Amino acid sequence: MAFVGQTSMVDSTSADLRVDGASGEQTSRFPDRTVSTAASSAPLADLPAGGLQTVVCIKWGNQYGPEYVNRLYSMIARQARRPFRLVCLTDDASGLWSQIERHSIPAIPVPPGPERGWRKLAMFAPQMAEVLGDQALYLDLDVVLVDGIDAFFDQPGTFLIIRDWYYPLFPIGNSSVYRFRPPLSSGVYEDFCRNSQQIAKRFRNEQEYLSAFMRSSGVLQFWPRDWCCSFKRHCIPWWPLNRWRSPSVPEGSRIVVFHGYPKPPDAIVGGPARSRARAHLPAPWVADHWRA
Repeated sequence: MAFVGQTSMVDSTSADLRVDGASGEQTSRFPDRTVSTAASSAPLADLPAGGLQTVVCIKWGNQYGPEYVNRLYSMIARQARRPFRLVCLTDDASGLWSQIERHSIPAIPVPPGPERGWRKLAMFAPQMAEVLGDQALYLDLDVVLVDGIDAFFDQPGTFLIIRDWYYPLFPIGNSSVYRFRPPLSSGVYEDFCRNSQQIAKRFRNEQEYLSAFMRSSGVLQFWPRDWCCSFKRHCIPWWPLNRWRSPSVPEGSRIVVFHGYPKPPDAIVGGPARSRARAHLPAPWVADHWRA
């Protein structure tokens, strides 16, 4: 991968996305870049007395109704020991609880074609720094919180994301859960707005591009491996055990991610899948957590 112009990132080769086999450290052929000046070393501002932990989500179109946002708020309230605020970027705030802050989604050039999450990059628009403050935890609407989330605010680092389960040897993140510093991160948005068409040709989706940009900036880090799990990869027992054992939460997991199928309502009732290895019995514990 290389940058186009001064700050663009629109070319890709598999050799650039790799981990050094001997040391386990990421190797890079990118030029040294930062998300913003002093992005790696600037200290986090202390929360003032009564300060709030900021969680942010985004809702557009009709794939997810307001109940997903409201349930996310309830889960945060149960799993956060400290005061918090939930900010929702949306094109339709109808049905959202009054406790949820709502803001319009910043304009962003979404390339034509299948949905690949590009609109999520609006989170990094410069004006969002004033809304979100010094740091914010982003959560997808279809995650299920099963344990405390305060640790996601305490983990050191400028940008932290789930290591993608499908590419464990490559520095690629799953953007269902990440924490970022809005005042230092607007370069992502600005680069994409300038070069959206080229970027869409080089990267499969928003999370691959976001990971590559943050890696080239020297700030890409991953959450501890057991904090976030995939429902279909880690909770559903392997075939043939999935035929008589119900899905369960792996020890140490705090957030369960529902990428693709099934979604939380499907997990609650159980059902078939494209592959018999992913068919599953009902998971009533999902309903225990995923509720208003």
